[in-house]
Amino acid sequence: MNPHSIVGRLRTWLMDDARDDAPPARVLEAIRAQQDRSEILVSLAQLAAAALFSTLYATAPMAEGQVQAATLAAAFDLLTVLSGVDLAALGLAPLRELLANVEFVFGILSIYTLATLFRLFLAVRHRLTPLLLYGSAAIDMALLMSVIWSFHIKYGQPAVFYLKAPTFVYVFIFVALRALRFEARYVLFAGAMGVLGWLLLLLFVLSGIGGPANRTRDFVEYLTSNATLVGAEVDRMVAVLLVTLILALAISRARRLLVRATAERTAAQDLSRFLAPEVAERIRRSEMKIAAGEGDLRDVTILTTDLRGFTKLSTTMDPDSVMKLLQDYQSRVCPAILAAGGSIDKYLGDGILCSFGAARPTESYAADALRAADAVMAAVEAWNAERAAQDLPPMRVGMALASGRVVFGAVGDGDRLEYTVIGDAVNLTAKLEKHTKEENVRALCDVATYALAQRQGYVSPAERQTRPARRVAGVAAPVDLVILAP
Repeated sequence: MNPHSIVGRLRTWLMDDARDDAPPARVLEAIRAQQDRSEILVSLAQLAAAALFSTLYATAPMAEGQVQAATLAAAFDLLTVLSGVDLAALGLAPLRELLANVEFVFGILSIYTLATLFRLFLAVRHRLTPLLLYGSAAIDMALLMSVIWSFHIKYGQPAVFYLKAPTFVYVFIFVALRALRFEARYVLFAGAMGVLGWLLLLLFVLSGIGGPANRTRDFVEYLTSNATLVGAEVDRMVAVLLVTLILALAISRARRLLVRATAERTAAQDLSRFLAPEVAERIRRSEMKIAAGEGDLRDVTILTTDLRGFTKLSTTMDPDSVMKLLQDYQSRVCPAILAAGGSIDKYLGDGILCSFGAARPTESYAADALRAADAVMAAVEAWNAERAAQDLPPMRVGMALASGRVVFGAVGDGDRLEYTVIGDAVNLTAKLEKHTKEENVRALCDVATYALAQRQGYVSPAERQTRPARRVAGVAAPVDLVILAP
């Protein structure tokens, strides 16, 4: 197998930045929004860590044996030794005197707190770049290693003394913080910085600058004295690397689940625009796979609307104007239906079929439907007033309602399904809607539906005309009608 292929796969697996099946931009944008929120959480966790360090250092009783206070002047002296340059002779002596008045741990924590506050500001403003994120991980480890390094000065011991500090375990905390972002590369980088920091501390001990290294191969001597057991320190670094790799692999797998879940959620949000909210919720909460041929009996009221003369009008308009007119009509009618508790079953060109009590059973389905009909008529009148102000002809909408027991369920061929309502009430509503033309009215319903709505609490805004025993095409028996809008 090509080595470059192995490296490429490993990079893709851990870094998630070179995938062939990368999700679409809108999914990546949703993930980035979650990561931005995660970075705020990381910054808050860092501030909490700084506060914890400060509190423990200020309140916890110190172990016996403290000889002197470690100040930031120690860092100045270390830099002088490592660089081989007399910094005081360069005019920096006043700086050393200033640093000598600042307690080392509190000085480091103060600098770290200011840096973290700035990081939090950038996180809230969504301005954290990858370079800043890497820098933040490096600063975390630099803080921890600086505090550990100061221990031998604070207790007047050779440098090997700080290798025994239990504070080392905080390395794992700072590595784990990077897992909140769900990107393995930052976990790997934080772990690498932890190993590098500890390696530098070990090399400082072995250099003898901070006192004799006292190298040994005796484990008991290592534990009971200021002696250096290199193998033990290598074990620590190996442990950090292993934990980092395991955490990185877990984060990589978790990120794939996050991407998949975000993609499905985004798709569900987009698909919900094609389905009634109640239907989308029903599908989401279904414990079993939705299958065609399964349904429930529901007592419902069906409402249909139709834009009169739209077919003929559309032949005189360009396609864009046709769709704009249709969208303008639907944007006014549909909110009125949904606000009253209706569920839009389907769009039938310039018609709309909706149900009350099917997708979401209620005890007031007929009353809700009548209220929706009143709201639709009011919305159409307001629309026509706007059109008149623009010197446009008015639009006429026909509407009918009927009630009865229907079957509500999924239909289709298995690969493509659609939730719908089936029953006599649906057929009767469609025939009544066509009959509005014969009655020369805008909206009507059968007497039974109107009476049911009144029993459910519907109050008519005006007196309604009744037309008994009307012959409706396709209906065998005469139908008593109530005119909702002449």
